Amino acid sequence: MQDEHYNVKIDAFEGPLDLLLHLINRLEIDIYDIPVAEITGQYLMYIHTMKDLKLDVASEYLVMAATLLAIKSKMLLPKHEETLEDEENEIQYEEDPRDELVERLIEYRKYKEAANDLKSLEEERSLMYTKPPSDLSDFAKDIKPEKIDMNVSLYDMLSAFQKLMRRKKLQRPMATKIARQEISIEKRMDEILSDLKSFNGRKSFNDLFPYPDKEHIVITFLAILELIKRKEIDVEQQGNFEEIFVEAIGEGVREIGNY
Repeated sequence: MQDEHYNVKIDAFEGPLDLLLHLINRLEIDIYDIPVAEITGQYLMYIHTMKDLKLDVASEYLVMAATLLAIKSKMLLPKHEETLEDEENEIQYEEDPRDELVERLIEYRKYKEAANDLKSLEEERSLMYTKPPSDLSDFAKDIKPEKIDMNVSLYDMLSAFQKLMRRKKLQRPMATKIARQEISIEKRMDEILSDLKSFNGRKSFNDLFPYPDKEHIVITFLAILELIKRKEIDVEQQGNFEEIFVEAIGEGVREIGNY
């Protein structure tokens, strides 16, 4: 069976600055005093995870990785102070290699927050109508409550995947290796939907990875992303760092195997 190469592009990626802001918020880091070594390690971990999953990594992410490594190298060099003179005192000025990156992050965050505010105003305005209310009592029984969006982002999914990989210790060579028959992503999608159906349509994210085989885990993760893209399953999380659950929705309750 030939190896399958599956490329996934998801709108949640808005660029390397967005990923850096996510890491800074998650690690509760002061944006004006970024620990470059720690943030670089976390950033590279995400890049390697995306490559592991055979996701397309845009060149701008690699440029930012090189920028972080350059800043990290400069931080290790001996301090060089410049003396600025004014009329009364001499001021010692020490150049910080992080300054340019911090300015870019602050500027990006400012526009990101402005975009979120504009989006909120757009959503609020979309709720306003000039048409008088209609009598929909005859259709009320057919209306289903809209599902609450728990704001589980792709970054949260990647973080859960990293924890799963560490827990199963896939980087350590196994004492024995049992060859498993390779499966396609389409077939794994059917298996996930069938598995969810047997558990009343809802199951823990971690329980969808029963085998400690790296390729099987990668295929399962890509199958989950594709099911989310097709709106056949949904993921929810009650709070930060809590367990993620996967639930079949909409077309996810279809008959298995029919596309």
